[in-house]
Amino acid sequence: MKIQSLGGTWKLDITGGPLSGVSVPVQTPGSVYSALLEQGRIADPYYRTNELDALSIMSGSFTFSRSFDMELFTADAAATAAANATATAAAAAAPQEDAGEYTQSDHPLSGHARNGEHARNGEHPLSEHPFNEYVRNGGEVILSCEGLDTLCDVHLNGQLLGRTDNMHRIWEFDVSGVVKPVGNELKMLFSSPTEYIAECDRKVRLTASDDSMRGFPHLRKAHCMFGWDWGPRLPDAGIWRDISLLCVDKGRISSVCVTQEHRAAESPGGAEVELGFKIDLPEGCTGDIAVTVSSPGGKQYHSDGSPIVVDAPELWWPNGFGGQPLYTVRVELSADGEIQDVWERRIGLRTLTVSREKDKWGESFALTVNGVQFFSMGADYVPEDNIFSRITPERTRRLLEDCVTANFNTIRVWGGGYYPDDFFYDICDELGLAVWQDFMFACAVYEPSPGFESTVRAEIADNVKRIRHHASLALWCGNNEMEMFFADGTYKHTPAQRDFYTRMYEGFIPEICAALDPQTFYWPASPSSGGGFDEPNDETRGDTHYWDVWHGNKPFSEYRKFHFRFASEFGFQSFPGLKTIESFTLPEDRNIFSRVMEMHQRNPGANGKIMTYLSAVYLYPTDFDVLLYATQLMQADAMRYGVEHWRRNRGRCMGAIYWQLNDIWPVASWASIDYFGRWKALHYYAKRFFAPVMISCEETGEMTERPFCVSQPEAIRKAARLSVANETTRPVSGTASWALRDPAGAVLASGSVHVDVPALSSVWLDEMDFSGCDELSNYISYEFETGGKVLSSGTALFCAPKHFAFRDPCLTVSREGDELLVTAAAYAKSVEIYSDDEDFVLSDNFFDVNAGTVRVELIRGDPKHIKARSVWDIR
Repeated sequence: MKIQSLGGTWKLDITGGPLSGVSVPVQTPGSVYSALLEQGRIADPYYRTNELDALSIMSGSFTFSRSFDMELFTADAAATAAANATATAAAAAAPQEDAGEYTQSDHPLSGHARNGEHARNGEHPLSEHPFNEYVRNGGEVILSCEGLDTLCDVHLNGQLLGRTDNMHRIWEFDVSGVVKPVGNELKMLFSSPTEYIAECDRKVRLTASDDSMRGFPHLRKAHCMFGWDWGPRLPDAGIWRDISLLCVDKGRISSVCVTQEHRAAESPGGAEVELGFKIDLPEGCTGDIAVTVSSPGGKQYHSDGSPIVVDAPELWWPNGFGGQPLYTVRVELSADGEIQDVWERRIGLRTLTVSREKDKWGESFALTVNGVQFFSMGADYVPEDNIFSRITPERTRRLLEDCVTANFNTIRVWGGGYYPDDFFYDICDELGLAVWQDFMFACAVYEPSPGFESTVRAEIADNVKRIRHHASLALWCGNNEMEMFFADGTYKHTPAQRDFYTRMYEGFIPEICAALDPQTFYWPASPSSGGGFDEPNDETRGDTHYWDVWHGNKPFSEYRKFHFRFASEFGFQSFPGLKTIESFTLPEDRNIFSRVMEMHQRNPGANGKIMTYLSAVYLYPTDFDVLLYATQLMQADAMRYGVEHWRRNRGRCMGAIYWQLNDIWPVASWASIDYFGRWKALHYYAKRFFAPVMISCEETGEMTERPFCVSQPEAIRKAARLSVANETTRPVSGTASWALRDPAGAVLASGSVHVDVPALSSVWLDEMDFSGCDELSNYISYEFETGGKVLSSGTALFCAPKHFAFRDPCLTVSREGDELLVTAAAYAKSVEIYSDDEDFVLSDNFFDVNAGTVRVELIRGDPKHIKARSVWDIR
């Protein structure tokens, strides 16, 4: 099979809307917004309130067009042209027996001779273009569109090939009888997505997320493009993935499913893995199959499609548990001694599933790799940009590498975005990030119809076949939050819509998964207890979305009341840093209640909610930049409360996936890394609370016993209990130390204890009574040390930071090569090293200093104008 890319420069013509009549070049893969931005026809839609003008453009329709020749055959044509020239010259030199006759040649033609007409009356003899001979001999030409967003009429040479209605599908059209050797005209006519959903909404009103445009569930398009409580309303349109011509001669490989059976070897050599191959060929296609499996070290195994046994397998493990060796599988289809098609992918040898076992707390829910249950640590991934052509392998790799730096072992791909590109999963394979993969359904009620069901079935099949071979794929999940909203009555629905929900997520979607990817675990929804609308957020089984902290206005300590089996969503908002806010504001906008700041806060009223929470924790910041810093500390502390609690209760809880990893545009949100890739405080905290070996403290004090200082004065309980969690496959022994300190950092009392922590476990230490301390001026520090190295440390207050008697730590920061040195004259909490001008990433930041000097390493960037601040500066 030959492939001719049709990517590159196309023409975009706009009809209707405010830019009607505009015609600009567009690079594909690309979109309406990407083209208009590149050509300077619109302002940055992320700046101030430009989003509103950009949204109005989508009321128009958009034609993407280009011409092309069958360039795959130009090499053949050039060769035959040269041969023809030689033959013509020889014929001219030879005596002519009959000037009225003609001879045929292999010269490629265009124009009147294209269809086999022959030159006469003294013209040179001509023949058909090689492409015509290819088609005449049974060769097929398929127009393959890997991503059309979304409502599109596809025309070739004036003929309608078909209509598309789903951006998540691969669309293919047989153009063998339509395409010409040269001079083809291809047009993609995209209809307005906003007009379409508005018309559908007038006919059938569907319950869905209030943060999005009404009617969005009617269209199989990335839901978050229509707005979310962290994203803009910018529903783009265009050719968003590769488009190409496939020239199929004697056959092609439709798909390959690789299965694995892990077993003990019959010989003393150890384990072995039997790889099975289900190779799908189009109907009527025959040929010879050759399979080659290459190990990371280069050892090869061969078969004709029958199973292959890999001896001494190198197993793939998530980050923190082992390496990520990848084997290459190559499948060749041959006919008449020539290779017709090749399917080549990398796989990891592993078992990866979800364990659900009855226990004393209910039923477990734990990701399990190679028989080992591990505590999932990570965050929820959303599209990295609303303009998808700006999501590149380089950008995604940096984001995912930053996850590994912060000790992630899991990523959840959230169901309101898109199925990421192949490179996303390749990178997860390489880095050891287990992928919880939602299907793209979220926070909506869908209307049943044969057409909707048909396109959804095709969407599921396309993406399962595309993604299933990846080592990182841990499970398929039917949808985000729909079972929960059906069950609790939040989403109003008809009986038919409820029946369709069940038929989709507990019927044909798992049936497709079982047929196409039988070895990957399927889960009907997130959250869920297993389906059937049976208490989807049950604390004792399944996975849970917990939002009472934030949406429910509960204090951070509320997390400690719950022992979820797997927390797959929980979160807390903050603002991004000043540099990011400067990217979309003017100086007069930099007040969190300005119109621009509220337009970049898509959770209604949330800026006020942030201030309400801030009032319970910190003094009122009188500086805008310090306010941003304080909100990031609150976000980080909220997540720390939850994650540390669940890790202390490892075994009962086996996962903490916080909402959310990243942003789709510059915005106030739940993300730990902002739109520009800048780490917020939460990401540094995550590096510590996801550390393989972590010590944490469950303190009791004013925040849990007397949250309001105006309460009747009486003695309160002040205590602390340490715990050490070990998420490694080896036991860890070391010393847990603590100290009671004053605001200067001076030690008032201290202690230590030897601790043995078995592999994959957590150990509680005895509770310590601090009833005699002053909750307003005493704090505790703690650390876990082994082999002379401190693996984990922290501090805890017995009151809200706003009431603690901090002293000015007189922070200084300097640089020595690739190290930064921070010195504090007194206890400094949540020290941030930052710069007004430069971006950089450190080995640690937003950390506590018990007076003295702390060294941190520079991981990325080259800062020269560095500063430091702490909670002392929030005033």
